[in-house]
Amino acid sequence: MKKTLILLLGAAVLLSGCDFVRTVAGRPTSAQVEQIRKNRIAAEEAAHQARLDSMAKAEKAMAEALAAREAHLLDSLTQSKGTVLNPSKMGGLYTTKLESKYYIIVGAFRVRSYAERKLNQCNGAGYTATIISFRNGLLAVAICPSNSLEETLKTLKKLRGTEVCPKDGWILMNI
Repeated sequence: MKKTLILLLGAAVLLSGCDFVRTVAGRPTSAQVEQIRKNRIAAEEAAHQARLDSMAKAEKAMAEALAAREAHLLDSLTQSKGTVLNPSKMGGLYTTKLESKYYIIVGAFRVRSYAERKLNQCNGAGYTATIISFRNGLLAVAICPSNSLEETLKTLKKLRGTEVCPKDGWILMNI
C-alpha cells in the first residue's frame, strides 16, 4: 500500500507539474510568477518614462531660458542705441571708417603680429576679416560685417565656440 501511495503521489506530481508542488508548498504558481515579472517590468518602464519626461521638461525649460536670454540680449542691444560695446567707450577708433554697423569680434590683441595671425586664420577659414584699431592700442579682429543686428546675433550664435570664434566673441556696434 505504501508503494502504491508513493507511486500515485509521484504520478500526480508528474501529471500536474510544478504548480501542484508550489501550491502545496505555499509558493506562487508559474502564472503568478509571470504576473509578478510583468508588473515589475511595467513599473520599471513607468519609472524610466518618468525620468525621460523629467529630462524633456528640463531640456524644454533650458531652451526657453536660452531663448529668453537671447531675446533679452537682442532687446538690450537694440534699446542701447550703440552704447553697449561702443568704440567710443574704448577710446575711439583709429580705423578711419567702418563700412557696416555690426561686426563680430573674434579676438582683441595688443601685439599686431597676434592680430595678423588671427586675421590670417579667419581669412583661411573663408571669412572676410579685418583689423580694427582702437586709440587705446587694442587691435580687434572682426568678421562678418552686417547692418542687421539680428543677422549678426544669429551668426555669432552659430560661430561661438568654433575654431574661428571663441566662446567670448562679441559684437561691435559701429555708430
